[in-house]
Amino acid sequence: MIFTPTPLPGAYLIEPRKIEDDRGFFARILCEKEFVTQNLRLHLPQTNIARSCRRGTLRGLHFQEPPHAEIKIVRCTKGAVYDVIVDMRPGSPAFKGWFGIELTQDNFKALYVPEGFAHGFLSLTDDSEIYYHTSEFYHPESCAGVRYDDPEFGIVWPTEIAVISRQDREWPDFATRAAVAPGVTA
Repeated sequence: MIFTPTPLPGAYLIEPRKIEDDRGFFARILCEKEFVTQNLRLHLPQTNIARSCRRGTLRGLHFQEPPHAEIKIVRCTKGAVYDVIVDMRPGSPAFKGWFGIELTQDNFKALYVPEGFAHGFLSLTDDSEIYYHTSEFYHPESCAGVRYDDPEFGIVWPTEIAVISRQDREWPDFATRAAVAPGVTA
């Protein structure tokens, strides 16, 4: 596996090291030993799948509050998505910075998202699907989010947003969230 640091500390792009022959290829996409070598935590009690029927469907920006903050490893298994993470850790040198990457069924890349990051994705094709592991079980009381279009982050989405849930449209902007959430500063 190939681990490439993103501009946001602690977040990594993960690519399989393919062994190819006339049948196709073989590659590991999850190996505890290799994660330990990178000093990355790998305890993944829950795996989720999300399918978006229409191109331009946005999901996010989501995270779970401590003590249920979670690590995610996200991979696109069908179609293509633009995956975005935002560093929500107040002490981080990249605080409020964002990183986006195209994940596709053909590039086999995955994104390691550390605790303290908001996460979202925009489908770039009809019938896109992501498969992601989390380090914590879903805890509804800890579910939180911030606006996908918050000028505080300045995320540049690569295509028009055609479908978005009411909840995702109504998450507070960062400044409002910071005013009411302990430990988060604007």
